[in-house]
Amino acid sequence: MATNRRKVMVPHTMGAEGVDLLSARDDIETITYQATIGQAALLPMLNDIAGIALAGTPYRQTEIEASPAMQVVARIGVGYDTVEVPPLTARRVPLMVAGTANSTSVAEQAFHLMIALAKQHEALDRLVRDGRWGDRHGGLPMELSGKTVVIVGFGRIGTRLARRCLAFDMQVLIYDPYVDPAAIRAAGCEPVADLDAALTRADFVSIHCPKNPETVGMFNASRLAKMKPSAYLVNTARGGIIDERALHAALTAGHIAAAGLDVFAAEPTPQDNPLLKLQNVVASPHMAGVTTEAVAAMAVQTAKNILSVLDGRPIRENVINKEVL
Repeated sequence: MATNRRKVMVPHTMGAEGVDLLSARDDIETITYQATIGQAALLPMLNDIAGIALAGTPYRQTEIEASPAMQVVARIGVGYDTVEVPPLTARRVPLMVAGTANSTSVAEQAFHLMIALAKQHEALDRLVRDGRWGDRHGGLPMELSGKTVVIVGFGRIGTRLARRCLAFDMQVLIYDPYVDPAAIRAAGCEPVADLDAALTRADFVSIHCPKNPETVGMFNASRLAKMKPSAYLVNTARGGIIDERALHAALTAGHIAAAGLDVFAAEPTPQDNPLLKLQNVVASPHMAGVTTEAVAAMAVQTAKNILSVLDGRPIRENVINKEVL
């Protein structure tokens, strides 16, 4: 066995496939912590840790200061709004994400929510369970074919959702000011530079951008008012991109038809969240990227990310703060 083993912390929810990769190394000591651990319990554990895998655990200035030996921080996923990047960069510690490991799962969940809303799955299910077959013509489902979807963000997930929408004969508009319009056209989609103008054309809007100061509150009352009364809004990105109060007002007033939400501003969202009382909201508990396949793939990629840094060969495409390389 190797001496001076480097310590790597992983949450108890990390897939076994990734933990096994770390544990197979003689020079790595794997330490498991509870994914719901509080800051007071976490800080004393960080003193001699070389690498850490994060699920939803925050890792900010205080945690960084408590981690003098830290060489790599890796998210088991792609979002990193709970990680404070500038202090990591100042310490020249790379922050890594899981690349495309869960991109297919999230794209599929977004498309599932679109279909569930269009086909009025929840309402029709209730009719069957309540024995109200005679009411089934009260509000008819609709087809996706021929409808227009606006996809906000054309990264790993947005590109995959676009392919699924195109396969259903939808018109796909892409809003992403950071992607070359030529690349969007090459994918068979239409680039749009003005989101507000695009929303007036949309039958569906699906959000796939990161949560940052630019996107927090992106879908506020003013922007929701641009949408058709018949339009559906789907969010599998991050809570806070949609103003929940404004969304509730738009849904109750009939300014938009319905919403599919996998993420909320506060998670777990309170059971008394007014959105959960609406019949035209379909919800899931931040599970879009959590499938059998994605959990395994994210765990493996996270382990590889950590080991790549500790071995001096970081996987560059998965590093967020590339300036530290």
